[in-house]
Amino acid sequence: MMAQMLNFEIPQDLARDLKQWRTRIGAVGVIALALTLLGALIGPPGQFFRSYLWSYVLFLGVSLGCLAWLMMQYLTGGAWGVVIRRPAEAAARTLPLLALLFIPIVIGVPTLYSWSHANIVAADPVLQHKSMYLNFPFFLGRAVFYFLGWLFCSWYLNRWSENEDRTASPVAHQKMAALAGPGVLFWGVSVTFMSIDWVMSLEPHWFSTMYGLLFIAGQGLSSMAFLIALLVLLSQYEPMSRILTHRHLHDLGKLLLAAVMVWAYFSFSQFLIIWTGNLPEEIPFYLRRLTGGWWWLALLLVVGHFALPFALLLSRDLKRNFKLISRIAIFILFMRAVDIYWQAAPDTTNGVFAPSWMDLTAFIGIGGIWLAYFLTNLAQRPLMPLHDPHLEEALEHGRE
Repeated sequence: MMAQMLNFEIPQDLARDLKQWRTRIGAVGVIALALTLLGALIGPPGQFFRSYLWSYVLFLGVSLGCLAWLMMQYLTGGAWGVVIRRPAEAAARTLPLLALLFIPIVIGVPTLYSWSHANIVAADPVLQHKSMYLNFPFFLGRAVFYFLGWLFCSWYLNRWSENEDRTASPVAHQKMAALAGPGVLFWGVSVTFMSIDWVMSLEPHWFSTMYGLLFIAGQGLSSMAFLIALLVLLSQYEPMSRILTHRHLHDLGKLLLAAVMVWAYFSFSQFLIIWTGNLPEEIPFYLRRLTGGWWWLALLLVVGHFALPFALLLSRDLKRNFKLISRIAIFILFMRAVDIYWQAAPDTTNGVFAPSWMDLTAFIGIGGIWLAYFLTNLAQRPLMPLHDPHLEEALEHGRE
């Protein structure tokens, strides 16, 4: 299949549907977030910030994971990543919105993090020892540094991708590939420290050297699941209906399976090391999450986040089935939400399993606004990179 034979521009029927989807989803998101803000006024003190934090971290992870997959595609080349380039670029362009949505977390620092209170730090030798790192100015400075790095990578890759479309210059692809290596390294380091700053420090006495790896694997998993579900949806429209093959989904499904296994390996390794060590500064993390109602979520994660997806994705036929793999991807996205909630919520509720209606409205609110903005970005460019050096290979992938 020759690239010249296809028109990669958004067709009218898809453009119409994208506009309808983003209008409806955006409206639902705004209403849900408004209800969450109302809950900040009439609900339990601090619940707004607790609900907002875990929902925000989830959707930020999808954008950052897409940015990482984009850079991995430039590093490795090949046909597997060409079909996800434009959705991944669109997701990366949502980072300015997510930077804006970070403001409530900055406002909520005194509510969320005990280390932000001078009187608590003065009475706690452990917090005094960590105060050079866990203090509000340094916390805010690190967050600004993370966002500047993420925004630069997103802007740079999208700028040169647009240049490649317009000029067909090989220099553009070389520049994107040159950034990809340092960019992936920055992503891994920044996500590690982000997870420590924003989630692990909710319980500042606890620590785990594997915590950042869990978030790295989780972001890769959630973003790949999102990309697969989106591609299956787009395959109902031109030109993706003529481009996307069972082989493309099979390749992406193998990456999804690998991400499931990596997340499970890191999760079990952290649990095994902490549980067998049985140290008083480490074991309370799991005691809170394996007692009361939280143990049901822990069991759900074992079955739904690992065992079931792992068993299903071993099937070659299933990975090549558009409808089935999209359903698995959506289910994995749901389990990613459960995992982030299980990671963050027990530390902000003193271990009491007490879900709030604001957990749902914050999730729908941030997710709706993010998805509407993503669809807006997706509609701005052709669905395939016009002059990617692997474009012809991607178009022939699975047709031989």
